[in-house]
Amino acid sequence: MQTFDFAIIGGGVIGLTLARSLKKKYPTQSIAVLEKEPNLGAHSSGRNSGVIHAGFYYTADSLKAKFTREGNKRLHSYCKERRLKIRECGKLVVTRNEQEEADLDELYRRGEHNQVPLELISRDEAYKIEPRVKTLRRALWSPTTASIDPHEVLHALQKDCLQSGIEILFGTAYRGRDNDKIKTSKGDIAVGYTINAAGLYADRIARDFGFSKDYRILPFKGLYIYSNEPANSFKTNIYPVPNLKNPFLGVHFTVTVDGHVKIGPTAIPALWREQYGFFENFQMGEFCEVVFREMGLFFSADFDFRGLALEEIKKYSRKYMVKLASELAEGVDSKNYLKWGKPGIRAQLYNIKIKKLEMDFIFEGDKKSFHVLNAVSPGFTASMPFADYLVDRLTELAN
Repeated sequence: MQTFDFAIIGGGVIGLTLARSLKKKYPTQSIAVLEKEPNLGAHSSGRNSGVIHAGFYYTADSLKAKFTREGNKRLHSYCKERRLKIRECGKLVVTRNEQEEADLDELYRRGEHNQVPLELISRDEAYKIEPRVKTLRRALWSPTTASIDPHEVLHALQKDCLQSGIEILFGTAYRGRDNDKIKTSKGDIAVGYTINAAGLYADRIARDFGFSKDYRILPFKGLYIYSNEPANSFKTNIYPVPNLKNPFLGVHFTVTVDGHVKIGPTAIPALWREQYGFFENFQMGEFCEVVFREMGLFFSADFDFRGLALEEIKKYSRKYMVKLASELAEGVDSKNYLKWGKPGIRAQLYNIKIKKLEMDFIFEGDKKSFHVLNAVSPGFTASMPFADYLVDRLTELAN
């Protein structure tokens, strides 16, 4: 039986950055990352939008605000040091009506509180940045927003881990626990301390250790449509002002690292945790659990889940997605938006006790285990400083 001082369940960006941070703090300790898939990036981290966020959406008292700003700087530096692809394209947040003007001011205030580089600019100034942009009177300009290739970053992190002596066990799925042993698809592993960074299954694994009593993962499907316009047809990302009561940013234009454009994402309630296709990865138990919970939210959530779900389901229509995108930019023609991208699933944490979607990062732990329950967007951007913070927290709990 293999034995490790630390075992991290989940080889996404959170799992890999946690492994790096742990090795820096405990250089002589043995560390393994357990990844159920044969390769990196099969789930959330590899299906990420590829945007390095700036950190102005989040309230000043949140972990997201604290770590996104710092994560933006560190991920920029990491990509440049390792010569990974990065596109410094920035982001414009635009308004479509008077109500959004007020929310734009709120975003600017949050940016100031979070010490994020941000400019409140006129419509004419926005046109100079992006000639195709539509906005009512003003816009927010975020110069530090950028685009990367998530798979390239994941493989660079994998290389870091392997060079420092961390083992990555591919095709090794968590199957349960037995005291100080973890049961996996490749046999039992003896573990001194277990760290759960399993994304869509983090809540289920946490319950095996006595945690996540008030939390469940609700999966939301994110879809993008790619433009067939030439590269550099858009100069920058264009986002609408989001509904600040929800953790989703609305349909927007994302400039990819190679200069092409995609519109999306959706936030369609999925019917099981890895529902990438129509019946892909179908699990009857998950289907019953998720649908039961979602049906309950139609009638008893503290937010308008019914309205959110009905609006998002409409986005299965390509024409409707293009219509929403056309509110943000000129010259948006449905004939240029034909190719659907690879779906992603957002592992959104839901508090079953107070019936609300959790907006911030959430974790729990004790002397034996630690569980990252909510690390959704901007988790990729925030991952490096967030991992350092989590290692400090689990060290406090373990001692």
